[in-house]
Amino acid sequence: MKLYYHPLSGHAHRAHLFLNLAGLPHELKPVDLAAGEQKTAKFLELNAFGEIPVLEDGGIIIPDSNAILVYAARKIGPSHWLPEDTVTEAEVQRWLSVAAGKIAYGCCAARLVTVFGASFDTTEVIQRAHDTLRVIEHALKDRTWIAGTQQPTIADIALYSYIARAPEGNVDLSGYDAIAVWLQRVENLKGFVPLQKTVAGLETGCGQ
Repeated sequence: MKLYYHPLSGHAHRAHLFLNLAGLPHELKPVDLAAGEQKTAKFLELNAFGEIPVLEDGGIIIPDSNAILVYAARKIGPSHWLPEDTVTEAEVQRWLSVAAGKIAYGCCAARLVTVFGASFDTTEVIQRAHDTLRVIEHALKDRTWIAGTQQPTIADIALYSYIARAPEGNVDLSGYDAIAVWLQRVENLKGFVPLQKTVAGLETGCGQ
């Protein structure tokens, strides 16, 4: 397996993290985003949207971080990572959608401003981040894992990266006690690899 990624991308990290947790051997293939490598003709053959991550498994190409999570979970066979009962699978899918939508336009977008110089409205994206974090905090008050399971699922992995690094986007995580405990649970999993830190936002005492 080859994973096309960038070390500061939360989307790429969630794919890398799960491949590690699932024990699937893979080679990391850095993509130079600053040089626009993701927009070259060669890369666009892998993902026509010009985005990372992309997983290459033999002749199979899987673009999109959440698609990679699903593919990898199915590849290792039945497991707690993607339960097969319909109710739990639907709950996992719900949180994958949150990761692709509300997290992307909240915690992720806020971090894109400070780390990559994106031009989002800072106040708006930080507010979106907190709106989403409050819902996740409430969900985790009486849950060990976000889908209500006894063991982690790919939903936890999909949510982890951008929440863990939310302070880099000036999103203050203080006061989200259940989230703090959940983040530690993820970090204690065998095979965990962290998302590379940056000197941005509240991580260096800046921000709100």
